[in-house]
Amino acid sequence: MTHPTPAQTGITPGETAEQHAHFEARIARGEKIEAGDWMPAEYRRQLIRMISQHAHSEVVGMLPEGEWITRAPSLKRKTILMAKVQDEAGHGQYLYHAAETLGATREDMLQALLSGKAKYSSIFNYPTHTWADVGMIGWLVDGAAIKNQTMLAGCSYGPYSRAMVRICSEETFHHKQGKEMIVAYAQGTPEQRAMAQDALNRWWWPAMMMLGPHDADSPNSGVLSKWGIKLKSNDEVRQEFINEHVPELLEAGLTIPDPDLHQDAQGNWRHGPIHWDEFWAVIRGEQGLNKERLGARQAAHDDGAWVRDALQAYADRQRAVAAD
Repeated sequence: MTHPTPAQTGITPGETAEQHAHFEARIARGEKIEAGDWMPAEYRRQLIRMISQHAHSEVVGMLPEGEWITRAPSLKRKTILMAKVQDEAGHGQYLYHAAETLGATREDMLQALLSGKAKYSSIFNYPTHTWADVGMIGWLVDGAAIKNQTMLAGCSYGPYSRAMVRICSEETFHHKQGKEMIVAYAQGTPEQRAMAQDALNRWWWPAMMMLGPHDADSPNSGVLSKWGIKLKSNDEVRQEFINEHVPELLEAGLTIPDPDLHQDAQGNWRHGPIHWDEFWAVIRGEQGLNKERLGARQAAHDDGAWVRDALQAYADRQRAVAAD
């Protein structure tokens, strides 16, 4: 006989149904679960997996845009981009801290990323070919992220929820900056309009896929929804993203690269089929720049070893002084 796994039931050996019932009643009442509270082992595991993956996405997400800091077309654009990349680094720190409240260690999380064991958002494995890609990432990628993160700001785990509130406020600026850039180019010279359209052609579908597979194909969605970590399905969040961004892109004079895109009777924009084979191939590292991204992160990790060593030596000295 095949028995359900903890990932399916949420109950790990050593836990009781009564404990789970009390825990789920707290979530049903809208209470936040805090770091010192009792929680199912599977709840903890799923959160560490999800939050660390989110943190990895923030730090790897610095790379596609960071490549353009030295090539920005003006000082104003350069300072905006530098501030944005710095924000993303900060978001990664907030999230690593949130995962650490669950017992994860920074060293283990970073090793999982660098070894390829841990995943990050597949969209950051796409190349940035032109300056317009920087704007399109801000408009579409950050726009999609905000939709997902706004939902997560209401999740049941307090430290993750609070981190999302701060991150969303900063991502909103990134989104507005990206939209402002692309609208300016769409209304600019023929070359600028072509550059903006080319960027949209390449980033539209990755942004759609970024919001995750259909929930029927997502093995973790059921338990994440049950425990109030995930409050909406991937398709619900994707629909919100489409309904907001399609009218704005069309108003800017751009053409969305989806011949099947249409509005239904309720006014919702409906998209054509998503090529999920590409999504899974990029996640597995069979397509895109996964090796290059992880190589860049490994080089940064190695180059920063002396800083970590110096901080550790200073902390050890301070403890020795305090002990004396």
